[in-house]
Amino acid sequence: MNYVPSFRLFLRLKNGTCSARAIVFAFEFVAAAFWGVLPEKAAAETISGALAKAYLGNAELEEQRANVRARDEDVSKAASGMRPKASFSANGGPQRTGIRQPAGFNQANNRLYSGDKYSGIPKNGNLGASQPLWDGGKTENSVRQAESIVFATREGLRQAEQETLQNGATAYMNVLRDTAVLSLRRRNIDVLKEQLRVTQDRLHFGEVTMTDVAQAETALAQGRSDYMAAIGALNNSIANYHQIIGEDPKDLQPAHTLEKMLPPSREEAISAAMEENPKIVSARHQLDAAESAVKVAEAALMPTASIGVQVVQQYDSYLAYPGTKQLSGQLVGQLNVPIYQGGGEYSEIRQAKEKVGQARIHLSVQRNAVRAEVIQAWSQLQTSKSAKAYGEVAVKSAMTALRGVRDEAAFGQRTTLDVLNAHQALLNARVNLITSQRDRIVGSYAALAAIGRLSAQGLDLGVVYDASSHLEQVRYKWFGTSAPDR
Repeated sequence: MNYVPSFRLFLRLKNGTCSARAIVFAFEFVAAAFWGVLPEKAAAETISGALAKAYLGNAELEEQRANVRARDEDVSKAASGMRPKASFSANGGPQRTGIRQPAGFNQANNRLYSGDKYSGIPKNGNLGASQPLWDGGKTENSVRQAESIVFATREGLRQAEQETLQNGATAYMNVLRDTAVLSLRRRNIDVLKEQLRVTQDRLHFGEVTMTDVAQAETALAQGRSDYMAAIGALNNSIANYHQIIGEDPKDLQPAHTLEKMLPPSREEAISAAMEENPKIVSARHQLDAAESAVKVAEAALMPTASIGVQVVQQYDSYLAYPGTKQLSGQLVGQLNVPIYQGGGEYSEIRQAKEKVGQARIHLSVQRNAVRAEVIQAWSQLQTSKSAKAYGEVAVKSAMTALRGVRDEAAFGQRTTLDVLNAHQALLNARVNLITSQRDRIVGSYAALAAIGRLSAQGLDLGVVYDASSHLEQVRYKWFGTSAPDR
């Protein structure tokens, strides 16, 4: 609706006592453009769609996923300790041998010698294989340690996913907020322009003074300054949105709070976080890995046993004499019982036990940190809910106050400054309401993340990365250098 023609229509009524009321009513018509809620637009992007793009394309998440896949290989490496090993070696090259040996005594009882020289190209090949039978439990516990590290790394990935989704939701809501505030600021300028025009016209008829005009000009200048600041804030939010989501925002649709996914009370939220928060779960797996590391270190004190076979084929090897060859085979059983190896193994065990204590302390630290995080997120959510409720009351009250001030100004009981102040109060109330709406939605995402339940599957984004499939592909892979498909 175009309110300017209505304003000009009222200006034509400038005769007698009706002039002031006509001008005030004209201002009311113009201000209605601002008092109305932001116009609805055809939306092309939802918060779920934006978060799905961030989940699939965020570079930091891809880095974390690659890190998990790299850690998966530690399980396969650890399991190789009890796998058979085989090797083949060959060598050969020209050789010249001179032989001098006793050949009896002559008549003078002097020793006689005979000699010969041989030249050839001796060659041999050696094929060996061995199979460990017992390594003191080192391999078994190394596998457990590697698995625990993998599980801890996955929880780190889950934490990174939560942070990406939370940051994506925050960026999304920041763009919505700043777009709405910019619209309010732009409409505010239109209203203040009309107010200045009305005030100047009233000055012409002697109804106000130059002070009123100066006040209207000051308000307009401040409104334009606030508008430019709103443009800068929106540009910053768009840049942050692009960094997280991967593209610029386009026609963002309104978003909704996730409060229905939260536990009914703060205490239940804390209890759930103690079990589900990825920081705590990761710390538990790190403790498991540390305990397995103690057993790996203790394996250095245990006996080991293995069985091996060796086959050797030699050519021209006997004194480099051409035509000779030799084939030999051997089956060997080996038992190794460590007695004392310098004391380094005992130091390794003590160090591993100290790391277990450190891991327990780390788990306790994470529990305390997560508890504080849940309480803070829960409090911020409750605060934003209250701010939204009070903000709605403030907007209604400010609208009522502005209408009253305008009516009183029409009869000369209020000044231009009173009207401007009332108008500014309404503007501030609307901006605060928009901010509290944004804070409530962002707060619900933060609270869900603090518990550990903010995930692509929980948000029903339609995209899920399965971090466990890669481990199953490489766990029992004995051969091959190609990485499995992701």
